[in-house]
Amino acid sequence: MNTVGVVGTLLGEEPNLYFLEIFAGVIQAATAAGQTTTVFTLNDWHEAEHRVPLLCDGRIDGLIMLAPMLTTTADAWLPAHTPIVSIHANCELAGVVNLETDDEAGACRMVAHLLQLGHRRILHIGGPVGSVGAERRVEGYLRAHAEAGVRCRVDDVVRTAFSYEGGRRAMEDWLQGHRGEPLPHAVFGANDAIALGAVDTLRARGLQVPADLSVVGFDNTVLARTARLATVRQPLRELGERALQALVARIEGRRKGGQGEAAETAETIVLRTDIVAGLTLAAPRTTPLQID
Repeated sequence: MNTVGVVGTLLGEEPNLYFLEIFAGVIQAATAAGQTTTVFTLNDWHEAEHRVPLLCDGRIDGLIMLAPMLTTTADAWLPAHTPIVSIHANCELAGVVNLETDDEAGACRMVAHLLQLGHRRILHIGGPVGSVGAERRVEGYLRAHAEAGVRCRVDDVVRTAFSYEGGRRAMEDWLQGHRGEPLPHAVFGANDAIALGAVDTLRARGLQVPADLSVVGFDNTVLARTARLATVRQPLRELGERALQALVARIEGRRKGGQGEAAETAETIVLRTDIVAGLTLAAPRTTPLQID
């Protein structure tokens, strides 16, 4: 297998802090491995069936896909002659290495921590339906409640986009729909952007975080670290580094073995998450405030 010393990274949406931190890990590992990196973007993952085979026309030795929203039908058109690694893929793809974090366990640990502090009504502002990461975080939220023997209400799980604006609007809509009820003890955002949007909505209403209610997120992006948000840390840079290393290993394996077509099997590498203490988490109020 001839190589050109270039690997590609494919994004399916506008770069955000989550992707940028992962990509920083890709660049760091690529520099150490003597590889050049290039970035490709899609307007939507529906374009992937047409674009990915064109990108893998010999201009790159391998491809890293960041959070690809694909189904197993992609097995029919993913190019077998180019090694591919994905990060937080929506499904297992034939011959592809997928790196992910223990989303469900991380969410469960955070919600269990909230419950241990005495929080009982915990609103979960989840990510979009269909995102595997969002679904696993909902599962972790529900499992923590079940293991603690605490009942959660159906309307305490809402869905929105993985964005600041999504979190801001979802928090406002939930408050509007629950006027006259006690505030929840805590809000768990499916990512940091959602959580920070919720914080700003609450503060705009004159509420204090965490004195009136706690807010926690998921990812530990640089923005969350700046805001001192309590969150679940994903090892974002390490995901990027490990993805590049896995890709280089497959490229080298083919080069030395002379493989023209993929003989690799699918592989999943799971990294651990952990809780990061911040300034948005405290013990709950003795008497929750009413929603105006």
